[in-house]
Amino acid sequence: MNGDVTATATTGASNRPQVAAGSGHGDDRRRHAYVYAVGWHEPALTEAAAGAPGLDGAAVRTVCADGLSALVCDVPADAFGEEGLRGQMEDLDRLAAIARSHHALVVAANALTTVLPMRLGTVYRDEARVAHMLQEHGGALRTLLDRLEGHAEWGVKVYADPRAMPPAAAPQSGAATAGSASSAGSPGRAYLRQRRAVRDAHHAVYRTARDVVARIHEQAAALAAGHVAHHPQQGELATASGENLANDAYLVSVEHTDAFQAAVRQAAADAPGVRVEVTGPWAPYSFAATSPPAPETAPDTGSDSGTGTGTGSDPGAGAGHGR
Repeated sequence: MNGDVTATATTGASNRPQVAAGSGHGDDRRRHAYVYAVGWHEPALTEAAAGAPGLDGAAVRTVCADGLSALVCDVPADAFGEEGLRGQMEDLDRLAAIARSHHALVVAANALTTVLPMRLGTVYRDEARVAHMLQEHGGALRTLLDRLEGHAEWGVKVYADPRAMPPAAAPQSGAATAGSASSAGSPGRAYLRQRRAVRDAHHAVYRTARDVVARIHEQAAALAAGHVAHHPQQGELATASGENLANDAYLVSVEHTDAFQAAVRQAAADAPGVRVEVTGPWAPYSFAATSPPAPETAPDTGSDSGTGTGTGSDPGAGAGHGR
């Protein structure tokens, strides 16, 4: 990035979109603009652009219009057109690499200033179309940035795991069951009692977990400026033990962070077999859902937009975000 990113040119009172100099490419028909995030047009965002590499080591720069800036880098048109991008998203290794790059840039920028993360795989045909997006959606973008100022996203997951119950809370088995069988009936009846005890304990853990979810939402949500309930993690995404019953995101102000965490801990207290995981602070992926949608048409169709796909609101999920 040494010297590749320069200050955005200004033209007095002109309201034309401005593109940062030093783009480093010659033919926009062969290169498109990958967009990471949008923020205020200020030195901190330019610093973020200079401080981290883009996809495949590409230089990151800012595209500016109407007091807003977008963090972008060049990407090959053939690989990031509609078909090319779809193919990359279907390649899990490549998708993970794109997600890591996207997440790293967003995290770096968010550490310096308030940013609105864009969806994973948001691509425009050229910088002029990025600037047009900033102008066309400027009002909504400013509203979102104002809302996110001084806030961070915190993730809260609730797991039900009967196997994690402490011994005192778990049903007896083995020798204890055999001992009771000698005085309380046949081995068959003892087995049925054991099965019933396991089933009852299992149901009790899930009831407790649902109560914990409700208490967290009631107590912690009162300290949050926003709440998004994501789908619980299942299948390959479920890397932790137990069943994920709640996978929520909360938008919390800096001054309420300690109280929020304390409220979550209190809501989860005295709940055997239930585990609560709190992660953060994160860039506010979950609260950027109302940002300008990814362009709907392919870059090679001749339209004025680009192409976009993604993971909804959380491109960091495959890159350590923990969602």
